Amino acid sequence: MKKVTARRRPEQAHVVVESVDPIVDGGRFPAKAVAGMPVEVGADVFSHGHEPVRAHLRYRRDGTRSWSTVAMSPVGNDRYVATVTPAEPGLLEIEVLGEVDRLASWRHDASRRADAGRFDPSDPVAGAALLAEAANQLAAAGRRREAEIVGSLSVATADAGSCAAIVTALRSCDAHADLIASVPPTGELGSSYRFQVLVGRRAAAFSSWYECFPRSTSPVPGRHGTLRDLVEHLEYVARLGFDVLYLPPIHPIGTTGRKGRNNAPVAQEGDVGSPWAIGSPAGGHKAVAPALGTLDDLDALVAAAQERGIEIALDLAFQCSPDHPWVTEHPDWFAHRPDGTIACAENPPKRYEDVYPIDFDTPDRDGLHLALLDVVLHWMAHGIRIFRVDNPHTKPFGFWEWLIAEIRRHDPGVVLLSEAFTRPKVMHRLAKLGFDQSYTYFTWRSTKDELEEYFDELAHGPGRTYLRPNVWPNTPDILPENLQRGGRASFVARLVLAGCLSACYGIYGPVFELLVDTPASPGSEEYADSEKYQVGTFDRDDPRSIADIVARVNAARTSHPALQANASLHRHAVDNDQLMCWSKRDDETGDTVVCVVSLDPLWPQSGFVDLDLPALGLADGATFSVRDELTGASYTWNGRRNFVLLDPSGIPAHLFSVEHAAVAGASAAAGPLAAGPGAAGPGATSH
Repeated sequence: MKKVTARRRPEQAHVVVESVDPIVDGGRFPAKAVAGMPVEVGADVFSHGHEPVRAHLRYRRDGTRSWSTVAMSPVGNDRYVATVTPAEPGLLEIEVLGEVDRLASWRHDASRRADAGRFDPSDPVAGAALLAEAANQLAAAGRRREAEIVGSLSVATADAGSCAAIVTALRSCDAHADLIASVPPTGELGSSYRFQVLVGRRAAAFSSWYECFPRSTSPVPGRHGTLRDLVEHLEYVARLGFDVLYLPPIHPIGTTGRKGRNNAPVAQEGDVGSPWAIGSPAGGHKAVAPALGTLDDLDALVAAAQERGIEIALDLAFQCSPDHPWVTEHPDWFAHRPDGTIACAENPPKRYEDVYPIDFDTPDRDGLHLALLDVVLHWMAHGIRIFRVDNPHTKPFGFWEWLIAEIRRHDPGVVLLSEAFTRPKVMHRLAKLGFDQSYTYFTWRSTKDELEEYFDELAHGPGRTYLRPNVWPNTPDILPENLQRGGRASFVARLVLAGCLSACYGIYGPVFELLVDTPASPGSEEYADSEKYQVGTFDRDDPRSIADIVARVNAARTSHPALQANASLHRHAVDNDQLMCWSKRDDETGDTVVCVVSLDPLWPQSGFVDLDLPALGLADGATFSVRDELTGASYTWNGRRNFVLLDPSGIPAHLFSVEHAAVAGASAAAGPLAAGPGAAGPGATSH
């Protein structure tokens, strides 16, 4: 008979650790978290046979040697969870460990024998040894609360030959269960892959952005604005409640190929050109356009903004005008045609004669990369810690992975917003590479089905651990059709949708709050008289402005923790496809909001919302009060089914805070809704 041999002895792991969450692409990329906020880690941990297991989570800051360890709690079906709260931004390295819980196994078997009146002389001996081992490990790890507590775990060793010793040992286990659970793992372990979590600061996960062109902030109509003018504009931005003021490129603008007003291919005398055509004899990416001011003016702006709780965000656009100093100093950084000329940027049928794209396949790749890193570090040295990155999907993924890692090495608190309106998988890849926030398709999502499906995906889909949406109703490049046709009601509805569906959102102002809705031509998404090509003049005191509503939405976002995260987003049914209802709830504070928005900008819409009350932290049948943060009106609602009426001539949205709940099943006014102040009968509103 042929002898049976094995080429390789199979691994005999007693414990398996799998299905770890949050983990991205098997640990290839980090999940995202926020300093000061708990990160929940879950894993399946189990062994063959029936022996119980223990699970531990250990973690450390990237680059440090010592680990911190916390016990994980079972939640059923071999699933264990634990939370860790990172103290500061940076990379956190995490590993899940599992081991057979010999002490728990002994407790189970010995207690059952003791309950049955059977005495096994080996039980107290084994128990005493296991407890003494636990006490020694606690003492060695320096984790004892008091010396006498550690010592009490070894009491069972005093009389290891009697049934009383079993009882003593079991009582010791019960009395110090939490301490025993913290015993560091020993013996044969199972472990997960080590994975990382990218910890950002609060602004990475919750921020309200306001975009404006500094050159359009002059108090004198028609005069080119400056950074000093923008300092005076900060009070307006603060009054609206924004905490990030984002500026398009502030660098010198080239003259070669300069675009004229309304994107005319030839500029006329006095045309200021597109800020994204970066570079002139006055300097490149590290210079300020002379018409805007100086670096000292920028420093003054940053300081003045900080005094008002606002951060300045700059545009990071890695492209050059034909007049950029790099074009003559480093011509090999640009792609050349067969005739030797440098190719301008194109997105057929569009052609940008005023912009040269950078060739990231240049032989001088190292020199180019270091120069671009130097640009970012330059602005960081001037107090800029937030960047909106222009068109990152047109640059190699490897470049971004390298650049973002270098930026984090200098300051892990820098926030990067990816402006990539492109294919979903490309957007997700950029988020995995380290971009803190991402533009979304919200701008083009208009129907109830589109919005609900998309935001369910963002809040609960595979990208929830690494892609943070930053939603915008409009941008300088995009005046969507949903804002062109609906007037004031559309602007208000899109504002509430953006500000309450997503923890991060922004508007391009003041055209948004002033309801500017004229396209360059029918069917176009370009603005007529776009600020991209000319200095804008705006009356921010125009009585048609919805600035007061913008301020109320931002005030609600600031005061309600529920609106500062996305994970709790929960849709609720409404029997009218023109009405959309959702809620958010903060588990730590219990703060709960319910939003209802009409998607019809022309006609009043009404219907019954069918609330999932447990998702609001309420019992079925509860009577509770809601307060509309947009109008100040309060109402009493009873149970799941409640009536709403929204009129586009007023405010076509409710932003309700759930103020309190009465005892479930308590009596209420007749009908599905008890009318509160301002209500006109059985409806939720009298708009």
